[in-house]
Amino acid sequence: MLAAPAGAADASGQAGNSIWQWDHLTGDWNGDRKALEDKGVKFTLDYVSEVMDVASGGIRQGAAYEGRFDVNLDLDFEKMGLWQGGSAHVTLYQIHDLNDRNVAAEVGSLGDPSNIDAVPTTRLFTAWLQQTFADGSFVRLGQVSADEDFATSNSAGKLLNGAFGWPVLNASDMPSGGPAYPLATPGVVSGIYLKPQVVVRGGLFSGDPAGRDCQDDPQVCNFHGTTFSLTGGALLMAELAYELNPDGAADGPSVSYKLGGWYHTSTFADDRYGLSSSGDVVSRASPQAVGPIMHSGNWGVYALVDQTLFEGNGTKVGGFLRGQLAPSDRNLVAWGVDAGLAFTGLLPDRKDDTLTVGVSHSGISHAASGLDRDTAAETGTAYPIRSGETIFEVNYNFVAAPWWNIQPDFQYIVHPGGGAADDATGQAIPNALVVGVRSTIDF
Repeated sequence: MLAAPAGAADASGQAGNSIWQWDHLTGDWNGDRKALEDKGVKFTLDYVSEVMDVASGGIRQGAAYEGRFDVNLDLDFEKMGLWQGGSAHVTLYQIHDLNDRNVAAEVGSLGDPSNIDAVPTTRLFTAWLQQTFADGSFVRLGQVSADEDFATSNSAGKLLNGAFGWPVLNASDMPSGGPAYPLATPGVVSGIYLKPQVVVRGGLFSGDPAGRDCQDDPQVCNFHGTTFSLTGGALLMAELAYELNPDGAADGPSVSYKLGGWYHTSTFADDRYGLSSSGDVVSRASPQAVGPIMHSGNWGVYALVDQTLFEGNGTKVGGFLRGQLAPSDRNLVAWGVDAGLAFTGLLPDRKDDTLTVGVSHSGISHAASGLDRDTAAETGTAYPIRSGETIFEVNYNFVAAPWWNIQPDFQYIVHPGGGAADDATGQAIPNALVVGVRSTIDF
């Protein structure tokens, strides 16, 4: 075991403890870190790195490396003596990979096997001001993201596939994937506590985080996160939640029941039908189609249960179940369901380790499947008919030190892309086996 360097300090500022007991790799900076936090300034730097290998199936086999530096600055204006209940937050990312290999592109899936996956760049993610009230209610204004406050599940937090965070339905059906990693938007988020365990959350976000007239990857259009898009209509989100120790930080059970939904004010193309030059309704697969039928607005609803199922003898078992629904005519994904179990302290002497298993299914809309059937009929080929994508994941979070987590991960993705065609073969993309390992270091 490594010993602390002479004069080094742990998170409490006391010298002489082992580095493996520190809360941060760089310790407490001889007490300066805690002194800054006492004055209202908190700075954190994390490095997340991973190797994901498409062992079989998918579009292409092979390994991909991706890394991300997370830089966070939190200011507590009340501790500074400036503003009672006021705070500010900024998150910056430096995202990089090797050889431009991207595991999601190699699998061809709707649910990204890596929830840090993004176009390599240095980007601003969130930057906001917040007013917090005595009962915990808050109002947050600035560059904000919806995936930090809505439809979240604590028990699913260790899983690496993005499907278990921001739902695949939202990412597929909202313009540019919605206000979620790695694209935040200008907006306002609030939380009002009706009772200590009952909170109503609401959010108003700019409708398209990519910006005006994006004809490329939304992340390329908003390459550094500084587009600050105010185009594409507006996205409204709301959630009613009952939460008891939702993050599991305190002793005792954790309970979260959530019911929410969203409405987008923009217009959305029908996934199957369009109009001919004479105004007749035809399939978009037909040569007569000159444009899609457009629908006004879009919406989705969801429900989530996340709670402790068992706790005792140093072991804690949590479970989660989440379902989503959206209209079929204007969306690729019409429904989805995610479920899983998280086992903490399963092994003797490993009380902080967590084994998580999860399954996520995204149902392709009848309109999108109907368009596939129309395409097969028009072309006279055995064109794949999309129906749904199912993701199985097993992840073990090994806590090597308070500042270092290592996560071996296994995923099996059935019908990537919902059963979409591989452009190279014209056949449905084969089921994919993805294995990988992630390291997260808190500096």
